[in-house]
Amino acid sequence: MDTKLQSLIEAIKKLEQELAQELQKKQAEFSYKIQGKKIRFDQEIRKQHKLFATRISRYLKEAELQNILTVPFIWACLIPALFLDAFVSLFQAVCFPIYKIPKVKRSSYIVIDRHALSYLNAIEKLNCMYCGYFNGLIAYIHEIAGRTEQYWCPIKHARRTSGFHSRYSKFLEYGDAESYRQELDKVRHAFEDLQTAGEEEELMGRQEKI
Repeated sequence: MDTKLQSLIEAIKKLEQELAQELQKKQAEFSYKIQGKKIRFDQEIRKQHKLFATRISRYLKEAELQNILTVPFIWACLIPALFLDAFVSLFQAVCFPIYKIPKVKRSSYIVIDRHALSYLNAIEKLNCMYCGYFNGLIAYIHEIAGRTEQYWCPIKHARRTSGFHSRYSKFLEYGDAESYRQELDKVRHAFEDLQTAGEEEELMGRQEKI
């Protein structure tokens, strides 16, 4: 792999570690703990949060009409999203073992936890659950597509794109015919980093439970 590219990947990993550390600081600052999939606030903090909750009647009264009219369009998108979720999950369940690609952990991308905030009313909690699911689903599908692309067509684009996925840095250069024929099989199976990351994630999960 290109030396500069490797150094950029290492820099990204370092930033991710720094981000994790900052998130831990926020847990202490706002008095909550993450226990498995549950978020727990101190009882006193929960009481304070409830004081900031807006009643549903007031929330609807203050809502802009144009926002209310768009609600059916927003929720209609959930129907194809559920089908897509099911089919893409089935795709990786069937195909990834055949391709020897590590499966994408769905729960790492679809995170629904904002409904635990007491300063949100029922409508706001429902909206936050929708956003957490929908945007998480897109990220989940993006990762599955990226790993599939690495197997079937690991070639970088000639033109710049605004949406690089996590596997793009491993792709072969556009126009490098010799490397494509020589390195294709190697790149197709270059998922060692995912296996290492999966082991680290599993270890962190065990530590959290303890």
